[in-house]
Amino acid sequence: MDKNRTLLLSASDIKKKIERISYEILENCDEQDGIILAGIKDNGYKLADKLSKQLKKFSGIQVKLCSVSLDKTKPTQSKIECSIPVEEFRNKTVIIVDDVAHTGRTLFYAMKPLMDVEPKQVQVMVLIDRKHKQFPIVADYVGLLLSTNMQEHVTVELEDVEAVYVS
Repeated sequence: MDKNRTLLLSASDIKKKIERISYEILENCDEQDGIILAGIKDNGYKLADKLSKQLKKFSGIQVKLCSVSLDKTKPTQSKIECSIPVEEFRNKTVIIVDDVAHTGRTLFYAMKPLMDVEPKQVQVMVLIDRKHKQFPIVADYVGLLLSTNMQEHVTVELEDVEAVYVS
């Protein structure tokens, strides 16, 4: 392990955060209408998948999973793509999922496809909220609220060994 990294969340911690957030979502969403979890590629989609499995485990809520792809460095110059037709968002509760909310820029642009289809409601779930917002984004569901300086970097690993680090 890199000596300059500090472990913030272990695999067990991440699992507990996702479990807690799934209960919060069930408290706030109408189970009869179902929800769409729109995970931002790559880690956002992986988290949305984990969240979907937890929601299905704890309730009978209908969950549809979709991935949102965009160029995080140039979101205004790239096409934002969803893995399901955007018409399916109409009158649905949509939860945009990402691993880290830093400035809010990626989450802000990930909502662009929803603007023309009138979802019932749009919510945001992030595993880590860094509180350095430059865009009007507030996460409804947060795993860990973290005060960092702008030079620090948060890394979320969701492959072989799941963990969150700050460096």
